[in-house]
This record gives sequence, structure tokens and C-alpha cells, in this order.
Amino acid sequence: MQTNKSNNFLFPSLEHQHIRYNPLKNEWVLVSPHRTRRPWSGQVEATAVENIPEFDPTNPLCPGVRRSSGEVTPNYTSTYVFTNDFPALLEEVPKPPESDDPLFQTAEARGTCRVICFHPKSNVYLCTMSIEEVKNVISEWINQTNELGKKYIWVQIFENRGAMMGCSNPHPHCQIWSSSFFPNEPKAKGENQRIYFEKYGKPMLMDYMEKEQQKQERIVYENDEWVVVVPYWAVWPFETMVLPKRHILRFSDFDEKQTHFLADLMRVLVAKYDNLFKCSFPYSMGWHGAPTGAYLNSDQRHWTFHGIYLPPLLRSATVKKFIVGYELLAQSQRDLSAEKAAAMLREQSNTHYSLL
Repeated sequence: MQTNKSNNFLFPSLEHQHIRYNPLKNEWVLVSPHRTRRPWSGQVEATAVENIPEFDPTNPLCPGVRRSSGEVTPNYTSTYVFTNDFPALLEEVPKPPESDDPLFQTAEARGTCRVICFHPKSNVYLCTMSIEEVKNVISEWINQTNELGKKYIWVQIFENRGAMMGCSNPHPHCQIWSSSFFPNEPKAKGENQRIYFEKYGKPMLMDYMEKEQQKQERIVYENDEWVVVVPYWAVWPFETMVLPKRHILRFSDFDEKQTHFLADLMRVLVAKYDNLFKCSFPYSMGWHGAPTGAYLNSDQRHWTFHGIYLPPLLRSATVKKFIVGYELLAQSQRDLSAEKAAAMLREQSNTHYSLL
């Protein structure tokens, strides 16, 4: 409930439409909670059949299998990293010509793309792996950020989980795209965090984390070091943000305690996602922190390292939200309120349904 002081009454924000401000992006999202009462007759997705073998001799991410590039994936026993066989970014490419025309601008783009396999077995995932195995994944993220961050200003670690999110290989893995340029999304976040820091003298997301802890309306799970919330300004139905309780800028700031408790949080969050609709919950997720490369020695105190989970499912394992029409042409819109989504996730077991 939110107070409308001009009319001196409580505004029932979980019932009536309103817009919410996203300070990270300096944009608004339309919230229409009354639409959840409408009947659904739209597209229903097929439910993915979960029958993944421990080892598939045709899967190029499995140990000992030859990839399409001709390289053989080694018999790894923990995490395994390799350069993507079909990268979107290359390190050695010609520089495009400069243009004086403001309508036709081109700039140099260099980079590298890597794949990280989480585990040698195909039929496990973060929510069913041991906490030590998940810590190995996080440690590799830290190593990769430290290595690639020496050269590139942006190191984007991300994962697309499930066929609904365009993932064609069920083996547990993620990607890293490192670039010589500052991508649009983190660049906007950095600028807005800097503006907030200069105005209030405190990192925006640390301020936000503390206020969410006080309100206790949108928290899904927390432990000694981390909090996961459905952001007040969330767009996707069950979108979540992972925030640190101690201010850090990048993966390189992690200590052992933060690594351990992030592994705990990731296992619990994915279990809650899967438990919600009893399926392998699809999503795109990734990590944003202060830029690297040329920015490593500059003042980046306004930045706060955080994670983002963006799942498409809306009503069930087979009904997803579409970003179309008004969302593409005007602004983001959601039906399910952030508070309701947080409550639905919060009430799920911390243990994956397959292990209960």
C-alpha cells in the first residue's frame, strides 16, 4: 500500500494500475495488477521433457566429445573454460573507417567470447550441485573477470537457461563476452548510479538493499552476505536481483565468505524458481559490476556489484510473458505485482523438488 498524500488515503497499489520508476535505467514501468484476473487464451509453450543423460557422446560440452570446430573437449572434472567456437567478438579485426556524418557512425569493436561448463555431468544443475561445486563455478567467474578485465573494459558473464531462452544445449554452462566498448545496459546503469552517488553520497543499490530489508515486501531469500529481491521496478513477472550486504564493486572484490554464501543463495534461488511450476525454470541471468580495463584505476565507488535473473514464465510452465506491442513501442509493462511475485517465490521450498 502506498500513501497518496494529496487525497489523504492509501493507494491500493496491488489492485490498481500505476507506473513505477527504475532509477538504475532512468525509466518507468507500467504496472497493471488488475489484468491478472483476465482469462488466458494466448500461446501455450510445450513443456520441455527433462530426460537428460549424465553423459551424451554427441554433446560437444561433455568430456571427451569432439566439437564442431574439431577440438576435443578434455576430460575435465570440475569447471572447464574454452573460447567459443563461433564467437560474436574477435580480438584481431580491422578498424572501421571514421565518419563525419552524425547519422552514420561506426566504431571499433574488439573482444573475445568464452564458454564455461559448470560440471562434467549433463544431468545436474546449480540447484542440485553441492555447495562446493557451485563455489567452483563462482571462483571461475572471479578468475575470468580478473584475467579478461586487465584488457577489456566490460566482461559480461551471462547464462541462458532453457530452450525458451534460446539455449540449444542442456549441459550446464554459461558464457562470457568481453568487449573493448561499454555496452548500452551497464553504461546506463553506471551513469545513473553515479548521479545518485553524487546527489546522496551513497551507492544507490546499497541504499536500495537496506530499504528493501526494512520493508520486507519483496525479499525472496537472504543469508549472511546476500539478499535476493524482486525489484520494485521489475519488468519480467518473476525477475529478481541479487544484492550484496557489504559494498563491493566487482567479482574481484569477493572474499571466501561472500563466495560461500553466494553459492548458497544461487542454489536456493534456482530451487525456488524450479519449485514454482515444477519445471526447469528458464531464464537469462548475468552479473553487472564496475567496468574494468581502463576503468580499473578510476573512482567507481558509485557502482555496486549485483546479479539479475530475467525469467519469461508468467502463469505456468507453459505460459510466458511476451515483450511486444506497447512494451516495444511505448514502455515496459507488467501484470503480476512485484510484491505478489516475491511472495510466491518466497513460499517455495529452499530445496529442489527433485531432492524432496
